[in-house]
Amino acid sequence: MRRQFGETRSVVGRRHALISADSHEVTPMPGWPGARIVVVISPHMGARFVQFFAGMPEGAAAQAPGEGVERFVFVLEGAVTLTLGGEAHRLEAEDYALVPAGTAHEIEAVSAARLMVLEKMFVPLEGAAHPDLVIGSVGKQPSRPMSEDGLLSVRKLIPVDERFDCEINVMEFQPGGSLAYVETHFVEHGLVMLDGGGVYRLDDDWFPVAAGDVIWMGPYCPQWFGALGATPARYLIYKNWNRDPLDG
Repeated sequence: MRRQFGETRSVVGRRHALISADSHEVTPMPGWPGARIVVVISPHMGARFVQFFAGMPEGAAAQAPGEGVERFVFVLEGAVTLTLGGEAHRLEAEDYALVPAGTAHEIEAVSAARLMVLEKMFVPLEGAAHPDLVIGSVGKQPSRPMSEDGLLSVRKLIPVDERFDCEINVMEFQPGGSLAYVETHFVEHGLVMLDGGGVYRLDDDWFPVAAGDVIWMGPYCPQWFGALGATPARYLIYKNWNRDPLDG
């Protein structure tokens, strides 16, 4: 919804950003003909990855990214087919795929669809095999408790394996649940709120957040989340992971 008098909840700082839907700007994107692209995180704000929403009309098709770029696709609405190596995989809401760098593929909308896409330069590890294609569904991943009070759990979407240079999880908070402490570390995050809401601490600022909001957290940005309201809160979160800090 567009607001009057220049209002927005979006804030961009040196080490963090909150991008709300009221400030989305649709832009074209090479390789995504016919799609409505909204880039919410990019190197222009200091990130080392790109995250964007892709609204695809039925029949629209997207091609693979550039050389050395790995791509994570999460279906928010509708359905698409991911075709690679002559095999087509149908992805519906809450399904996802991590396509390794250098893998030719096509994403075609079976029906009108809305995706969250994250792309980054892959960081190889000497002696490790190249990652495999990962396809899954959030609901099929085990929910693992992360707090003694039972109010916080996580679903890991990518195997914990040295071949992979990132981690992508769905964090699930029951009402009143929160992170156990203020995290401060060298990795960065890209986050999209899937359901519910709460309050997010970024550096010394506190932000109300709701479904559809996107957050970038740069290295060493103090961060914390607490769920508010009568319904659970969930967010999808990426982090660079499993590599020496000197490697990319």
